[in-house]
Amino acid sequence: MEDTPEADKTDFIRELIRSDNAKGLHGGRVQTRFPPEPNGYLHVGHVKSICLNFGVAHEFDGTCNLRFDDTNPEKESAEFVAAIEQDLQWLGFTSATGPLFASDYFEQLFAWAVQLVEAGLAYVDDQSAAEIAEARGDFTTPGTNSPWRDRLVEENLDLLHRMKAGEFGDGERVLRAKIDMTHANMSMRDPLMYRIRHVTHHRTGDDWCIYPNYDWAHGQSDAIEGVTHSFCTLEFENNRELYEWFLDSLGLPASRPQQTEFNRLSLTHTVLSKRKLAHLVDTGVVSGWDDAQMPTVRGLRRRGYPAAALRDFCAHISVGKVSGTTEVELLESFVRTELNRVSERRMAVLKPLKLVLTNWPEGHVEMRTVVNNPEDESAETREVPFSGELWIERDDFMVDPPKKFFRLAPGREVRLRSGYFVTCTNVVYGDDGELTEVHATYDPETAGGQAPDGRKVKATMHWVSASHAIEAEIRLYNRLFTDSHPGSGDSDPLDSLNVNSVEIVTAQVEPALVETQPGQVVQFERIGYFARDLDESMLFHRTVGLRDEWSRIQKRT
Repeated sequence: MEDTPEADKTDFIRELIRSDNAKGLHGGRVQTRFPPEPNGYLHVGHVKSICLNFGVAHEFDGTCNLRFDDTNPEKESAEFVAAIEQDLQWLGFTSATGPLFASDYFEQLFAWAVQLVEAGLAYVDDQSAAEIAEARGDFTTPGTNSPWRDRLVEENLDLLHRMKAGEFGDGERVLRAKIDMTHANMSMRDPLMYRIRHVTHHRTGDDWCIYPNYDWAHGQSDAIEGVTHSFCTLEFENNRELYEWFLDSLGLPASRPQQTEFNRLSLTHTVLSKRKLAHLVDTGVVSGWDDAQMPTVRGLRRRGYPAAALRDFCAHISVGKVSGTTEVELLESFVRTELNRVSERRMAVLKPLKLVLTNWPEGHVEMRTVVNNPEDESAETREVPFSGELWIERDDFMVDPPKKFFRLAPGREVRLRSGYFVTCTNVVYGDDGELTEVHATYDPETAGGQAPDGRKVKATMHWVSASHAIEAEIRLYNRLFTDSHPGSGDSDPLDSLNVNSVEIVTAQVEPALVETQPGQVVQFERIGYFARDLDESMLFHRTVGLRDEWSRIQKRT
């Protein structure tokens, strides 16, 4: 991760930290945490939180922990833990302490729960989940007290220990905080602290059959680790009062974590609900969580999104206190900018049409020197074979072109990149009436694409030598969701699922592409940026096109 001067960044969270440091709060120490639940794969929305938590810690000479909120064993696994660690490392971030887990603190959390029961601030409730939900009321109706709310402390302690010992079935009893069932904040209406789940935990095995709820585990885990600033997305704003109530009730030190909320990332044409993404995987709409169409970190990586571009994008959009949606084209513009800087150029023909140079010496092959990346001198050059039979893009030729079509047509001269000027002389059709070949002559005086007499042409085309070409599978992606705001209003996001989101073509590509490494992105000249698949050697995913859609949106606005 590149250093960015702390003073150069301004948003309300960084201003808060500067203010805290000026007051001497926490002794000027800054410690954050990224607390994912290991119940799935990270997606682009998590990247914003990662960049914020690790970013501010880095900028203020602090530390950031990776702490897994592993309190829901029914949906969590060691597989997800490993995947999250790998994604974090790929993004360029390292936890200050190595991975931490809420399960590391199960004993301490239980001891604190006993402390609250002894203080009369928590009780065991025998109501069912449905009864508890009904008794909570709503935003206009106050809740009603549980019939078990006034149990004696001794009875609550006995039941809590028996819950822990496994004497009761799932859902038979819960531990609740004793706050106020008429509170205006629904989060304060005697929230659940523990529920019974006879499920094997991926780390603790069968040692526990009661598991803490997020609100009970989260703030206390922050306190145990010495977190100074706990950043959550806006949907947890109402939970902040409960976060502070638990810390107050336990009498933890005054220099304790403080929760601050920021706006989560939402992108147009994108769904970030784990449940909806799981549906795409389960129903076979995509091949898995790492499908190149998925907004998961693994999917973006397979598609060729550079980690640096994701970090730069998150730094640009910053954080705020108001929810909103960011155009996906803005993210793509950061991807395009980074790839333009670092990607080597290659030639590939996605819709092949044979071009025959009728005056080319039979069997002759020349090696043309081609620049790898005009943006990077250190990328040097490569040698590309040129022969008398070439593949060109079918869209680069028209028999009867319109006025503003400047590419190849009968009687017209064009430049072949790093090759020669060629002039179309004839066309050949197959028995079915389809165009099969274009014949042309080349000017041997224009080697390298320059005419000694100074004549100009209006088009330069890419090509691939037919006898040296390699077949490659190319996957061209459109938006996975046609609606710019899938799920807006009362609609289901899946209603706008694009059933034609991917087109697969067989391309003819230059030989150098065989050497492309897994995950490496190259620019197919005049077409776009393409990433070699992480597993299959001659499979390429279109990362982004060459056209900057974001600049066009900006011009319209």
